[in-house]
Amino acid sequence: MAASAPAPKLADEEPPAETEAWGQALTLSCELTVDMTLPGFKVADVLRLQKNVVINSHWRVGSDVPLRVNGKLIARGEFEVVENHLAVRLTELL
Repeated sequence: MAASAPAPKLADEEPPAETEAWGQALTLSCELTVDMTLPGFKVADVLRLQKNVVINSHWRVGSDVPLRVNGKLIARGEFEVVENHLAVRLTELL
């Protein structure tokens, strides 16, 4: 009976030590924000805010909005509604 050759290493496989290090990093928390800048918004506008007020953003549906992780711009996306939830569809990774 011939001995079987070791399985070839795939290009996307990482050595065990690197896999362990990434495994620890993958559990770290980060903050994802979606920016919807409102040009011309003033302190007076902030003082008029109250429950149930609708703020018109003047953003067009389908406009790209910036996505940031811990303040760093990583992507752009557009808002859409999925069932009863507001979601962001990624349109570009930077």
